[in-house]
Parts: sequence; structure tokens; C-alpha cells
Amino acid sequence: MGASQFTPKVLVVASTSLSGSRLLLLLSALAAGLALPAAAQIPPASDKGKEQGSVSYFRDIRPILQRTCQGCHQPATKSGDLVLTTYEAFMAGGAKGKVVVPSQADQSLVIGYLKGDVKPQMPFGGTPLPPEQIELFRRWIGEGAKDDTPATAKSVLAPGKPPVYHAAPIINALAYSPDGKVLAVSGYREILLHSSDGSGLLARLPGISDKITSLVFSPDGSLLAAVGGTPATFGEVQLWDVAQRKLKRSLTLTNDTLFGASFSPDGSKLAFGGADNSIYVIEVETGKQLLKMSHHDGWVFGTVFSQDGSQIISVGRDRAVKLSNVTGGIFIENINQLKGELVCIARQPKRDNVLVGGEDGIPFLYMIHRPRSLVIGDTSTLIREFEKQDGPVISVAFSPDGQVIAVGTAAEDIRLYKTDTGERVASFKGHQGGIYAVTFRPDGEQWAAAGFDGTVRIYDLKSGQLAKAFVPVPLETRVISMVK
Repeated sequence: MGASQFTPKVLVVASTSLSGSRLLLLLSALAAGLALPAAAQIPPASDKGKEQGSVSYFRDIRPILQRTCQGCHQPATKSGDLVLTTYEAFMAGGAKGKVVVPSQADQSLVIGYLKGDVKPQMPFGGTPLPPEQIELFRRWIGEGAKDDTPATAKSVLAPGKPPVYHAAPIINALAYSPDGKVLAVSGYREILLHSSDGSGLLARLPGISDKITSLVFSPDGSLLAAVGGTPATFGEVQLWDVAQRKLKRSLTLTNDTLFGASFSPDGSKLAFGGADNSIYVIEVETGKQLLKMSHHDGWVFGTVFSQDGSQIISVGRDRAVKLSNVTGGIFIENINQLKGELVCIARQPKRDNVLVGGEDGIPFLYMIHRPRSLVIGDTSTLIREFEKQDGPVISVAFSPDGQVIAVGTAAEDIRLYKTDTGERVASFKGHQGGIYAVTFRPDGEQWAAAGFDGTVRIYDLKSGQLAKAFVPVPLETRVISMVK
């Protein structure tokens, strides 16, 4: 679904108690991210145009490059000195010269690479393009390899450089580094690294995905993983070298956005969910896909590993909290009773318990391993049902010691509870719109929240006071000149 179909600000603030159908709209808005100008949207390819022999770079060629090629051939990685994120860079070629010779498909290197006549076959290490897509490239080149990108879209669609902001972007993800020195914040087509106390911007990490839905640091803090994508086009995993501030690996896969990333305890694996109803597990060192598990019947919004890394717990639109073995990707069971759609999950530190939330506005705490044999209607895994919130639960997090949970909702407030008793210990208001991300600093002294209004708020855990509130992106002020 295109970003232009939804206006997230209207959907989020329209009601503080959304029905199931309204939540679907909210989730769609979250998946769509920030709306692009109309010219930047990717309209469906016209069958009529194809029948007439006209192939469009913008509608037909560019989406294929986005899904299958830009992970390696973007400004941050520039494999083979070739960048494929803009028409101009594509035509300029790379280390082996120009890859496109207009009107001469058989003389164009790109065709040889795609067919496998020139080695290595592209996409490198991926599934070769189907013959009909290679034929699209042949026809486009034969027709002159023309650029039909709308002029108004070119500046919007230029990855590799930080965007210019005139308003604060929706923030979908936050993550503290394990040493507590850095706070990573999602932006539009970039990640922003801030000092953990909010005192200053450290770095901007631009990428190719319109939307970053999840951020997580590796256990040793050396890597920052980001998942997201461009809705209805591709999903992407980014692995950043934190010290060098450089993109170590980008993987583009699926035809839609990715969600809910989590590292295994030893940092060797990364799990995440997709809009294709699948759970993915990749090997961090190589980027190799280890597992694709299709246990869910709806989008998968969150994943966590068990303490020993042998199992994955996931949540999604199908309302299930699913337990699966990493070895073989075998589904074990649903550990909950199906109620509302679920959009977030967190594992309690040093315990195999998970906190989940979603459509019905109630956070649930479950133990991963069932204490007795499963019987119909069994609720033995349920540890605690917390109080119902004023809107759908969108984000949850545990304090580092596991004694406190934070719950963010679409109702513009955040509540803290004692994990062991369910007692509410604090409530925080002041946000405008939903809270899409909450996270605790590793030392447990502060925690951060952000969401629809584009402001990061940092709170002191003991005092409950707001320590810092800031917009994480530089804003450009538009100057209007009045000339008489």
C-alpha cells in the first residue's frame, strides 16, 4: 500500500480507543511511514504501456533495482564502484566502465551480469532475476534507456545523503548502546546517533529505506542493526559498524517493510519479521539467510530470542505469541490465548518471560515454557494481565533489572508498572499522538520515549522527572520574503 493512501497524524489522534478495524488503519499508517510527495510514489506499471512496448525506468526498472540491487550498490557501500540508487549513477557505471549502452542491450554489461553470461551473476549471492524481468531491462535499453523520473521526485528519491527536514519526522524506533553512551533514533531514510543524555547529535547514517521500524545494538555494542524498508517495494536490513559509522552490510529482501529486529544473545544471529507473514533469521557475519519461518497468518511485528538463544518468540497480526526452535525453524506452540492483534514484544532480562501488547490495549506477561501439558483453554503460561490502557499498546520495554515495565500507547500517554505486582508506579503525558518506541538506558537511571510528534523525551527513572526533550533532526527554517 502506498504512503499517500494514509495520513498517520489523522489516524493516530482521531480516537483514544481504536476498534479492531481502526487499528488496522493505524498499523497500515505505521507501515507506510512518512508520506512522500505524490510524484515520489511508485505507481503500478501500466499493462497497456507494456503491450505497446514502452518500458518505464521509474515504474518498471527502478523498483527492481531497489528490491534486488541497491543493498550492495548504494552510496554507503558502493560495491564495484557502482551506485544504482539514481538514474544518473546507473548510467555513469562503475569500476568496469559503463554498464548500460543506450539502444544496445546486447552490448550492455548489465544484461550480461543479470543473465549470468558475465561472472559473477547478479544479484550477487541472491536469486537470479526471472527471465521476464531481464527482458524488461533489455527492452528499456533497446528503447534508449531513457529517464522518466518526475522532476519533483528526483530530490526526494536521492539516497545516500541526509534529508532536509522542515518538520520533525515520526519516530518509530529508539535504542541505547550497551555502554549507555549512544541513543540511536530512527529518522526518514536515516538513523541519527545522539549522546544518550540528549546533549548532542553525534552522527547521521543515511540509507535507502524510507522507513526504519526497528533499531537494536548487538550485545557487544559493535554493530547497530536497523530493519525497515520502503512500503510495497522492498524490505531492508542494515548492519552498521558503530565505531566507524559505516554501513557494513545491507540486505534487501521481500516486497514490503520488515519489523521487530532482535540479536541472539551471542550476537551471531539477527531475527526479524516481515509483512509476508514470515520470521527471518540471518547470520550476522555473512548476511546469509539461515531461516524463513512461515508460522504466522499475518504480518510479524516483533521477535525476541530466549535466554540461551535456542528459541524465538514472535508476535503479529494473527494475535499469536508463537514459540519456535531456531534449529530447523520448527514451530512449537502458541503460548497465549488468541485475543487482539499484537504489535510489540520484549523479553524480561535474565528470564524467559515476554511482555506483549497490541489491539486490545492490555499488556500481557507470559512465561515462554509451559509449566504443564497443554489442554484446551489452558492459561498456565500467563503470569500477569496488566490494566487496560486508554488505547492500543504500541510499544513495551523492560528496565535492565526486569523490575519495571514501560508501556506506550496510541492514547498519548506512557505508564510504568512493577513487573512482579502489576502496580502502576507512574504515568507520563505531554506526547502528541502515539508513542511508538520506549527504551531503558542500560544503567537503569533513565529511559526514553518517542513517537508521532517527532520529539524524543528522556526521563529519570527514580524521580520521574523529564530530563530532556528534543527534536532529533536538524530543522531547516523556511524564510518567506515579503516584497512590496
